Amino acid sequence: MTDRMIRRLTGVFLLSLLIAGSERLNAQIVEVALYPRDGRRLMSEADAARYTGAGVLLCYSDYGTLERGAAAWLIGAHDLVVLNAHNFVDRKLVPTHPVSDCFFRIGGSDYYFDPDSLHIGASVASKGLHITDDWALLRLIQPTPDDVKPQPIPDTSDVATGSGMKVTMVSPAGHSNTRLPATVEACAIHRIDEPTEGHVRRARHDCNDGYGGSGSGLFSEDGRLIALHSASLDMNWTRPFDIETHYGSAIVFEGDLVSAIRKAVEKPH
Repeated sequence: MTDRMIRRLTGVFLLSLLIAGSERLNAQIVEVALYPRDGRRLMSEADAARYTGAGVLLCYSDYGTLERGAAAWLIGAHDLVVLNAHNFVDRKLVPTHPVSDCFFRIGGSDYYFDPDSLHIGASVASKGLHITDDWALLRLIQPTPDDVKPQPIPDTSDVATGSGMKVTMVSPAGHSNTRLPATVEACAIHRIDEPTEGHVRRARHDCNDGYGGSGSGLFSEDGRLIALHSASLDMNWTRPFDIETHYGSAIVFEGDLVSAIRKAVEKPH
């Protein structure tokens, strides 16, 4: 039996103990919104059908416990996943979590990654991870079936710098500050910044967030994937949105990010 299998079996056992004590744990969950308005609601089957490709990154910890990590999206193809780079590297680009300890859950099934396929947004010469290169692409060893549909390759060519727009934030992994396992919220992008790393712009938004919300998708009113959430300021402080001091940051799908997606789709694994 390999070390990986032992970690999984141990994780399953510990998870069963956690489920058995869920009533006690629920009493410890604290619901805290980042903004006075909290419009998050439970993600429904209709939402899953509308916002295709929504999945969850799960990883085994060093202790063998299974952890619900972050949101991730099947995109462009049945074997390509986009998510945040900070799931695997820290701000100094030092590896923090082996890809081999993680998997992708979508449509009630689990799919493992090709560990050698990790492509992060930061350039080779970069000395750190920024908001606009906090993205990563991974290939699945086995593609999803035809009925598990990926998001189409995003097109944000009509999204103007400096503009704002109404969006829906879809968080298939939920947030640590709500009891809902997966959420959807109507919110807004207040400003699209000038492009920086990799010709990618940051979207500043007022969508509620919590730990586990990384990788959530921001969709336009007509259902197009516009941006990938990266991080929020003041995670445990509820106060009004402020464009400079209290906002969420998302990565607009464009520049090197979309180029990498197109290249991966055009070159099947």
